[in-house]
Order: sequence, then structure tokens, then C-alpha cells
Amino acid sequence: MLWIALHLPLLSLESFAATLAASDDEAGRPIALLEAHRIVSANAAARALGVKPGLKRATALALAPQIVLGQADPARDALTLLPVAHAALAFTPSVSLQPALDPGAAADTVLLEVQASLRYFGGLERLRRAIGAALRPLGHRVHTACAATAQGAAILARIEPPPQCVDLAATRLALQAAPVWLIGPGRAHWEALQGMGLRTLDDLLNLPRSGLARRFGEGLLVELDRAFGRRPDPREPIVLPPAFESRLELFARADTTEQVLHGASVLLERLIAWLAAQHAFVRRFRLLMHHEARWQQSERTPQATALEIALAEPSRDSAHLLVLLREQLARVQLPAPTLELRLQAEDIARRAPPNVELFPTAQNEHEGLTRLIERLQARLGPGRVQRLAAVEDHRPERASAWSEARPAAVSAAGKGKRVLKESAAARPVWLQDAEPLLERAERPLLDGRPLQLLSGPERIEAGWWDANLAGRDYFIAAAADGALVWIYRERLPLSRSANEEEAAASGWFLHGRFG
Repeated sequence: MLWIALHLPLLSLESFAATLAASDDEAGRPIALLEAHRIVSANAAARALGVKPGLKRATALALAPQIVLGQADPARDALTLLPVAHAALAFTPSVSLQPALDPGAAADTVLLEVQASLRYFGGLERLRRAIGAALRPLGHRVHTACAATAQGAAILARIEPPPQCVDLAATRLALQAAPVWLIGPGRAHWEALQGMGLRTLDDLLNLPRSGLARRFGEGLLVELDRAFGRRPDPREPIVLPPAFESRLELFARADTTEQVLHGASVLLERLIAWLAAQHAFVRRFRLLMHHEARWQQSERTPQATALEIALAEPSRDSAHLLVLLREQLARVQLPAPTLELRLQAEDIARRAPPNVELFPTAQNEHEGLTRLIERLQARLGPGRVQRLAAVEDHRPERASAWSEARPAAVSAAGKGKRVLKESAAARPVWLQDAEPLLERAERPLLDGRPLQLLSGPERIEAGWWDANLAGRDYFIAAAADGALVWIYRERLPLSRSANEEEAAASGWFLHGRFG
């Protein structure tokens, strides 16, 4: 077997940074996490100012007054690591989480068994690059190591730089130089092991096993044997939930939709990872913005504002989903500051990914039109975006009607357009209100010049069911300048106003022009 370990050394800092506003996160401000009023981790900007793990809170503030301090939260770290595991599921079904070295801490390593996936992805190096590309949108620093055992890969991923071992012999050789604190029991007994001069795993292997077990417990031998491939190491693979739901508690209340959008973009990337794990696309998702309770001035102020995003075509393009969310948020007036965001999705579609084509085709042009309509709906509202739909009526002026461009109808627009062209091949591009034409020597006139009839008549008799009876003979005619027009002659007597009587007496009308 071959295992890949994805270790996130800055997981706690990254999970906290995701809760900050975009201005705080991108300004390079020093950030540190606290536990029991002491610093447990700090970013590079904080370390440059002298803030390091072990310092008290007051000391850190004295060294860096502008530092952003947050509370370490294993539950938040676990939620942040889960999308990494989901992204890994797109490459192998055997994905598991490696328990943390410290008791009570959240896991920070994802393990993938990839032996069966190497041929499909074109080898180990290509597979590693593909995994890196899938994880890049999540914004984590990832150390990747390869080993023949799961425990060995988890240990080697914590070494800088992580070794890449493709067989058991190379794995055992790399593990011999690993520090003893990279295994759980070795970390718990680090001071005692250091006092005995035991610093590497190779030092432990050279000691009697019975003495190690009696002094440090059987767990030390179990982890050693699993790492070196001398003992089975069964792993329970993670299982995708049937519906997606992820939450993000903001560090500071969000008063504007732009602040909400920064946190929502983090949740969207998690959604994309969940979709990619099952090769699915989302049709509809919901963003819930939970408001601060003390700002709810009356019972009418909701506890949360829900935003529904419906797509005409299923998608997992994060840029496209973010554009739709941005347009929708621009139309929302927050009734109170937002403290927590929650993204939910359960309406998904599983299908093959779209082909990347060199030249435009009808399929990708239709996809572009669909996305344009989605964006207009998000910006203006669904009822303000309409499309022209065909109506089963022989009268040309009643053969179409405006209707709301709903997501379900948009995807069928291309089929409807083809049917309309086939059934109305002789119809003009431009249809206008009927315009009376004069007649001279039994020939209709347009702009004072006679028209030449080219084809016809096409007889239309309809409207008896709605008291708008039409009896007409349609012709295609050529004007003096060569333009083609669509005219008809009325076969039924119609009432006209006084100024139209002279023109209407001929019975000829202009109804459209061919483009």
C-alpha cells in the first residue's frame, strides 16, 4: 500500500483567520491564539515582534499592541479540517483522519491510501500535484508526505521537508531519524526519554521491547510497530454526509454585506470540496446569517436572515457561485449585525463534468447565456428577468408571450428555440403592429411604391374562441429597395377609424420585415 499524509501545521491559526474580516486577514496583522491566558500559536508577523508560544497575554500585548488575539478552539479546527478530507475523497475512497498528538486537541492530518489511484491519475507525482491544486482554494499550508504505512506517513509529514517514500524499506529508513516526540507516547514521555538520551525512533528500536513497555507503556510499541509496518493499522474511512452544512462564527460582528461575503466565500469553498468528493454539482443552496440577539429591537427582527440561491444549471464553479451570492447580498438590508454564518445545500446533481472545448459550441454558448440570466436574476430579482416563450396560436401577434425566466425554463430554452424555428421558418424576424397599406392598380404600396408579391397566400383563420376572429391571407413581398416584407390581406370586414378608412379600404396590411 501507499499512503499520502496531508499535515496542516497552521490549522488552528488558519481556522481562526477565516473568522476575521478581509481587511484584518490581508493586512499582515500579527495574530496569535490563547489557551489558559497563554500564547499557544502565533503567525509570522507576531513572531517577528517577539510573540511566541508560552508567553502570557499581557506580555504579548506589551510586545505587539496591535495584535489580534483569539481563543484556541478544537471544535473550530475540526470543522476547518473536514473540507480537506472532503477534497481528498475526490482522489480515493480510503480517507481517514489521524488523531492529534496532544490529548484533547483536534486532528490536523488527513491520510489517503492511494495505491489503487496511481494508474488513473498518471503516477504519484501527478497525483500529488492534483491534490495540491484541489486544496489550494481552501487556503491552507499543507505538508505532504508519502510512506508505505499510514502511521509512518503521518509521522513523516511533520518533518521539514517531508520525505517521499514509495516502499517499505525507504519508509523505515526515513522513520529511523524521526524525533521520538512525533508519536503520541513519545510526546507524553518526552522529558524522560530525553533524559535517557533517546531522541529518535531508531534509539527506541535499539532498546529491549519489554523494558520499553514496562517503563512507557504498551502504546509506545504499538505505534512503533504500526509506523514500521510490523503490526496491522486498520483505519476507519470518513463518510460523506448526505447533505452539506457548515457554519462559521465570525470574530467580530458583520455590519455590512461585504463583511458577510468574506465569511461566505470560506463556506463556499467548503461546499465545493464536498461536491467534488462525490463528483456532484449544486442546484440550490441557502446562506443563513444569524444576528446578534441584543440588537433585535423588536419581535419583528428575525433571529436569522436566509438567502436562497437557485441555479438554472447545476454548477460547482466557486467563482460563479460567489458572483451570484454577491449580487444577492447587494440587495439585502441586514436588520441586525451578523455573528454567525451557516451554509446549507442538499439539492445536488451528479453528472459528468463539462468538456473543455477549444472553439465555442452550442453547448458552451448556452451555458454562458444561462449564467448571464442567473446573474441578472440575482441582481434585479427573479420577476424582473423575463423571456419570450412560444404560445400555441396561429395568429402571429399572439404566438408569443413574456414570462418569468425561471431556472427550470431557462435550461429548456434552447430546445424551444429550435422547435420555434422549425414551425415558423417563413416568419419574419421583426414583427410589428399591423400597418394599413394603400393600393394602386390592385397592388399594395409601401412608401408610395408598389410591392412585388413573391410567395403566398398563406391563409390563417383563428380566434373564434376568444372573440378576436382573424381571417387573413399572408404574402412575402419585395419592396422597391429589395427588402423583404410580410404583408396580409384581410378577408373579413373590420371597423376602422375615420383617418384609416382610406388605407383600410384596400384590405392590405404590413405585419413584419425580414432581417
